[in-house]
Amino acid sequence: PALTLTEHAGGARVRRSAEPVDAFGDDDGFEIHVYSHPALDIDHLAIDFAGTRPAVRNISLRVDRGQILALVGETGSGKTMTAHAITGLLPPTATATGSIRVDGVEVLNSQALERSSPSSAASALLLRDPRHALDPRLRIGTQIGEVLRAHSDLPRHDHRARALDLLDLVDFPDPQRYIDAYPGQLTTGDRQRAAIALAMATEPALLVADEPTATLDTGEQAALLALLRRLRDRTDVGILLITHDLGVVADIADRAVVAQRGEVVERAGVFEWFARPNAIYAKRLHAIAPKLPAATFGDDGLPELRTPILEVSHLHVGSVPVSTPSREVDLQGRNVIPALRDISFSIGPGSSLGVVGESGSGKTALVRVVAGLIPVGFGRVALDGTDMAALSGRGLRDLRRRVALLPQDPATTLDPRLTVVESVAEPLLLWGEDAATATTRATELLDAVGAGGRGADRRPGELTDGARQRVALARALALAPDLIVTDDPTRGLDVSVQASYLRLFTELRRRFGFAALYSGHDIAVVAQVADDVLILRRGRVVESGPVRRVLTVPVEDYTQRLVDTVPYPDPVVQRDRHAAESGSPWV
Repeated sequence: PALTLTEHAGGARVRRSAEPVDAFGDDDGFEIHVYSHPALDIDHLAIDFAGTRPAVRNISLRVDRGQILALVGETGSGKTMTAHAITGLLPPTATATGSIRVDGVEVLNSQALERSSPSSAASALLLRDPRHALDPRLRIGTQIGEVLRAHSDLPRHDHRARALDLLDLVDFPDPQRYIDAYPGQLTTGDRQRAAIALAMATEPALLVADEPTATLDTGEQAALLALLRRLRDRTDVGILLITHDLGVVADIADRAVVAQRGEVVERAGVFEWFARPNAIYAKRLHAIAPKLPAATFGDDGLPELRTPILEVSHLHVGSVPVSTPSREVDLQGRNVIPALRDISFSIGPGSSLGVVGESGSGKTALVRVVAGLIPVGFGRVALDGTDMAALSGRGLRDLRRRVALLPQDPATTLDPRLTVVESVAEPLLLWGEDAATATTRATELLDAVGAGGRGADRRPGELTDGARQRVALARALALAPDLIVTDDPTRGLDVSVQASYLRLFTELRRRFGFAALYSGHDIAVVAQVADDVLILRRGRVVESGPVRRVLTVPVEDYTQRLVDTVPYPDPVVQRDRHAAESGSPWV
């Protein structure tokens, strides 16, 4: 068929046929999009707060329509402040200079655009935690309708149909079922897709994704990255991906811009950047990126002959309500599944067992049972040969002293009113130590985790996420436990903070001799700290054994699929994976 040329707000669109096209350009005809200006053009952006060092010193970058550009850097590099400047969310105390043009319109310090006007919807922000974008009181369809009412001229009676189209666009399997759901009825991955549907409701030229995979497990992360690729291909939206995860960059980005302390230190195409990074800072990021272990073959070695510090035998935890849409349950949670079913494993003194699985696999339930926060339904949980269920009163209290829980978010467990040294000393005081001895011990532990000195007199709210997690580790060590149980403590930490924390955790385990049950969603991270690994799926053990053997030569298909979803920090490897999955070459 003959080519036809149609005009639109961003420039010209060349189509293979004159047949109608939907709002997303999603038809069977091949399209060539030609735009008169990029989705985003930032020129010498600087952001300053009075009395502090600049949050952004000098950042320039460009995102074309249909392009995914990764803005890479650690905490303090200026990534999030740049995202807030693009979307008009800088606080009033910020002073920003330079230029930010979104779809050709200057948006920095501009009074011309009202946030509720249709013209202000050229960009959309996707946050790391979708709970911050979704109102828990409103149904998903209602929230999409609010966006359409504020940013489009679509008649109100067409809002539901448009919301269904958007839910279909972001790969909800049954939009009719999900449109009337509340955010609390969705999985974390589904909530993130609902947030993307809200963002795409305005047909933006630019989508700013700020660490969108940080709270997702490996399966959800792979699905979200695939969705972002399809959105880019179907809508020609430009995507600014803000991340510290180099595996994500390798999987999805076309170009990379590296920021350090508010300045761009390197920019390149993603293949070139991974093959030949030039900046010293960029090389360091590559060196510390977590990777799965190299393949190994052979037997699993000799069995542990010493008495296990923790022994779990045929553990069952009773049925729990499920509010997650799936083939097996409904949105009202009227069906139930067992949280844990016939779990058996042991941990030797001073060794570490990693627990890996997708959301809903039972990781958190297992952690809470071992920590004594959930009762055992059936089976046996024994610490150093003593059945925890057989104890009560003082005996159980004394046994629990030997088990410490390291939470995912220490901000929820550290008292904001106490100083750091007081928080670490608190468990000792509760067990009868005098104040001087408790303070001395707390100071020693803070020095051991690298959070001592002046930081000891600060409060949790004054610390970074990484520093708070070190304080939580010192607090967990206060009573000299035999076993530390973790619940994904590095989730959300940037790559360098995560790497240093994992090294610290391993060093302290060897120094103090405690065993560890390390639960995490990132398989590459778990592989760095665990001797053995347990693969969970829907409350059951799928596979277990030495971490290097299980993660490189898995026996079960599910384990292999789980490993294959982990983004490897090499774009050639990632593109080869996608080509193998689709059956089509990527070049």
